[in-house]
Amino acid sequence: MSSFELEEMSLSQLRQALRASRYTEPQLVQLYQARIAEWNPKLKAVIELNPDASKEAERLQLLRASGKPLGPLHGIPILIKDNIATLDKMQTTAGSLALVGAKVKADAPIVTALRKAGAVILGKTNLSEWANMRSTHSSSGWSGRGGQTLNPYALDRSPSGSSSGTGSAIAASFAAAGIGTETDGSILSPSAACGLVGLKPTVGLLSGKGIIPISATQDTAGPMARTVFDVAILLGALTGKDYSGAMVTSLKGKRIGIARKRFFGYHPATDKLAEDAIAVLKKLGAEIIDPADMPTVSTFDADEITVLLYELKDGLNKYFAGLASTPVGNLKELIAFNNSVKAKELPFFGQEFLEQAQAKGPLTSPEYLKALEKCRKESRELGIDAVMKKHKLDALFAPTQAPTWPIDLINGDHFLGGASSPAAVAGYPSITVPAGHVHGLPVGVAFWGRANSEATLLRLAFAYEQATKHRRAPTFAATADLSAGATP
Repeated sequence: MSSFELEEMSLSQLRQALRASRYTEPQLVQLYQARIAEWNPKLKAVIELNPDASKEAERLQLLRASGKPLGPLHGIPILIKDNIATLDKMQTTAGSLALVGAKVKADAPIVTALRKAGAVILGKTNLSEWANMRSTHSSSGWSGRGGQTLNPYALDRSPSGSSSGTGSAIAASFAAAGIGTETDGSILSPSAACGLVGLKPTVGLLSGKGIIPISATQDTAGPMARTVFDVAILLGALTGKDYSGAMVTSLKGKRIGIARKRFFGYHPATDKLAEDAIAVLKKLGAEIIDPADMPTVSTFDADEITVLLYELKDGLNKYFAGLASTPVGNLKELIAFNNSVKAKELPFFGQEFLEQAQAKGPLTSPEYLKALEKCRKESRELGIDAVMKKHKLDALFAPTQAPTWPIDLINGDHFLGGASSPAAVAGYPSITVPAGHVHGLPVGVAFWGRANSEATLLRLAFAYEQATKHRRAPTFAATADLSAGATP
């Protein structure tokens, strides 16, 4: 593997380098483009580069020279997921050949915020097609348009989904930070699998307009980066808020509940790293309440799928209708398109979720309304809110997921378990942070809490990160290191 001078450089370091004139904006773009040219043919993490990135960097260089920097991301190249609309020369396809050539009417508001903050949109990342809501047997990171994204820590392992391209790309230093989207686990899971910090904000904190949808009640974009501080910078740029006050290292006075039921016990080495993390949190001054289990933790899984199927149909049909032009006009036409090009779109797995969604009725259907009510009540009032109120908690904690599995295009993903669902279904925030490695594969731990508690979660994650510093660069190994065990 060749050396790369920007490897592991953070947003903070890049900002300082630009201010000190150690690099110019165009130089950063050129260096990252060269990195992508070297490694993306293998990783397939970036689905498309922005042909105007260098031109935009030159414009930003002139603004800096004239004393008019735009904002906290001035001149910083950022990668975004290919389900986020950009009104430029790039496509917005969710990885599907069905949307190649479709035209959007405007930038998504989060893209507008990035541009306002001075970011250079370097390109778009591959993803699990339709954000992994296409098949019950899908391989995370595969799309008809982009192929199979690989994990830079072990090239035969899944980058996890659906923000797989963003996870793989940022881990491999294709950019300092990126934007993913999550419905349930699609920021946390690839972040954990690729040794990143990923934050899923409270649903509604960031506008979902212009993002190809799954669920109006669960979808959100969110930042993915190699450090907690970088995630805070990116979240601040997207919201206009300052999260720097969360960057403190003492957890004295904080109460953290350990969510053991369902979230421990599916992988011993992962449990060991989580127990090590709990010991660190105690040393940092946190009061640990163990266990602090949600009584409803396993009661709404089937209802979540029902909600997602109804909202997928409604959301996609509205999205298609809002495009300036599109090869497919609704979900029914999308299913027919996929069937017409089976060799390209359906070579490994089907489109069961799309077909199940098409069979659903409108959002006035009693089945949908009942399922939505149950999801909200049991994830919020009887779930996260109840356990946090009972124990007076600042956050809940569990391992994010087990080490990632081998890519299997025939049988699909081999997911053992994870902690994303409670916050995802509730629409509440969650964050994952690196916690060590198992056979060279990254493992993360997650914190989640009440609505709009992003600053608290950032503080917990930052304190833990600074005390442990588990993040390390990938080696692009062919496979997992079977000679190594669970390591710091």
